[in-house]
Amino acid sequence: MAKGEGAESGSAAGLLPTGVLQAGERPAQVKKEPKKKQQLSICNKLCYAVGGAPYQVTGCALGFFLQIYLLDVAQVMKTKVTLRMKALSFLSSPFQVSPLSASIILFVGRAWDAFTDPLVGFCISKSSWTRLGRLMPWIIFSTPLAIIAYFLIWFVPGFPQGHGYLWYLLFYCLFESLVTCFHVPYSALTMFISTEQSERDSATAYRMTVEVLGTVLGTAIQGQIVGQVKAPCLEDPSGAAVVSESVNHTHSSTSLRETQNAYLLAAGVIASIYVVCAVILTLGVREQREPYEAQQVEPVPFFRGLRQVMSHGPYVKLIAGFLFTSLAFMLVEGNFALFCTYTLGFRNEFQNLLLAIMLSATFTIPFWQWFLTRFGKKTAVYVGISSAVPFLILVALMKSNLIVTYVVAVAAGISVAAAFLLPWSMLPDVIDDFNLKQPHSHGTEPIFFSFYVFFTKFASGVSLGISTLSLDFAGYRTRGCSQPAPVKFTLKMLVTMAPIVLILLGLLLFKLYPIDEEKRRQNKKALQALREEASSSGCSDTDSTELASIL
Repeated sequence: MAKGEGAESGSAAGLLPTGVLQAGERPAQVKKEPKKKQQLSICNKLCYAVGGAPYQVTGCALGFFLQIYLLDVAQVMKTKVTLRMKALSFLSSPFQVSPLSASIILFVGRAWDAFTDPLVGFCISKSSWTRLGRLMPWIIFSTPLAIIAYFLIWFVPGFPQGHGYLWYLLFYCLFESLVTCFHVPYSALTMFISTEQSERDSATAYRMTVEVLGTVLGTAIQGQIVGQVKAPCLEDPSGAAVVSESVNHTHSSTSLRETQNAYLLAAGVIASIYVVCAVILTLGVREQREPYEAQQVEPVPFFRGLRQVMSHGPYVKLIAGFLFTSLAFMLVEGNFALFCTYTLGFRNEFQNLLLAIMLSATFTIPFWQWFLTRFGKKTAVYVGISSAVPFLILVALMKSNLIVTYVVAVAAGISVAAAFLLPWSMLPDVIDDFNLKQPHSHGTEPIFFSFYVFFTKFASGVSLGISTLSLDFAGYRTRGCSQPAPVKFTLKMLVTMAPIVLILLGLLLFKLYPIDEEKRRQNKKALQALREEASSSGCSDTDSTELASIL
């Protein structure tokens, strides 16, 4: 029994008639000891944090490299030998993914990914608690299938012309579904590792550090492995022509195959990291139920919970603000490789620039954790995210200069760190506020997290689809060594001006967000009182049951 012997006798004495007590005995007075703070060990926090790496490693590789992979690498060279004027000539007839097909793959994949978030959230809300918990089984069983689907995204099938894009669409959607089955329960796990706000914030800081480190790994592995192979490009603007010399054609085909093999190698390494991180998370983290949730007999129905969540004002204002700021950084992420390659002319440096951004973000996560603790989360939003604007303006105005570009990349990483940390640090505050206003609605945590991810993913799918389609309208040349001026200008707008506008809109919406530091402190005290009351009630019920069995 949790109360100990003194507590047991005191509880029994209060329930027994006075005649049962022997003469001279007095009911023992129980001193209510203050409840100890539920602290997580550093090992627990690290194991929890490592679970965020698979989503970021794979997401970073797909976000930075899938667009350029589909446009310049995902193709099969076929050679036909024809007899013309009694002489052999070689016709290069490549299968390739057109910019239109690439935009469809990116948009449909992200839109499907967005749709699966609330669907998985619904299924999790209907899941019952098992020996492993309610969330862990989803993480365990989705992992092996996810790594297979991820590997097949980077495989070039030998399909006929016009059908190859279906392969990428199928496995991209399949992988996004499976990684959602990993990431939504993992995100909701934040609310089940501790009941203390400070411990959850600390664990979130560990998680964000590891997630940014995951983006560094994804960028380094994908970028450095692929960067070792010089991707072939075509000087001819038409992109496909009659080649009279078989040597040139053979060299181009060999170089393309080497590039494709490099992508496969990078996919294998990243898949291995995915498995290792999932194992560490499963073995090192245990879910914990809220005391008052354990007393809840019937969970709240999903659609009623969804209506309550979507009518909660702080949640709507928070996701609206982060929707625009997330879109800004996703636009930069999706078009950065093409921007560095064609607009700035750094074809062999873009992977190193990405690495500089992510390393800078990794090292500044602890600073932003200290900053939000010292000055508050809303202040951290304004300072952290707005700091990217001057550097984006500088990129838009300056000419191609490698040293200045590296300086801007390091500075931009500071803002990326804030954009990584703050949404996941503020969502638990919104859930705490909801639990106080809706004390009988439990099990809604997956809805909060899944619909936040739903809105950001759907909007990012729209933005990536439109950006790729705009490149097609501007005259993008597949595998071109250079691009026309309209394409370069379009890439500059997608990486600089559009993100600046989205960031400013997001910061304006954050002015409406009502949970400041004073409100957080009030919610913390009220929730602590609720938990102590629930724990006390649960212990009293246990004492009464034991006493009845004794009598």
